[in-house]
Amino acid sequence: MYYKRERYMKQPRNYPNAGSVFKRPYKNGESLYVWKLFDATSLRGHQIGGAQISEKHPGFIVNVDNATSTDCVNLIKEAQKRVKEAFDVDLELEWRII
Repeated sequence: MYYKRERYMKQPRNYPNAGSVFKRPYKNGESLYVWKLFDATSLRGHQIGGAQISEKHPGFIVNVDNATSTDCVNLIKEAQKRVKEAFDVDLELEWRII
């Protein structure tokens, strides 16, 4: 119960979102944290249109101003590009885009 509450408190609840966006990445068998990769590539708070990488928990994309699906997809692509260029890590989606 405590763990569930702690996890809930770390998630962005002040804006609509669709939950965690990326799976935990691995490189050379080592588990990495999305938030650390995003902080190192200045992605925390980065916004395209109405979609923003959450400042509270960068593993989430939040809708701060009438985000479209295109805004979200473009933000995902930008995040994947920056992380790939900086760390040679491919970010895999938790989401399934149809």
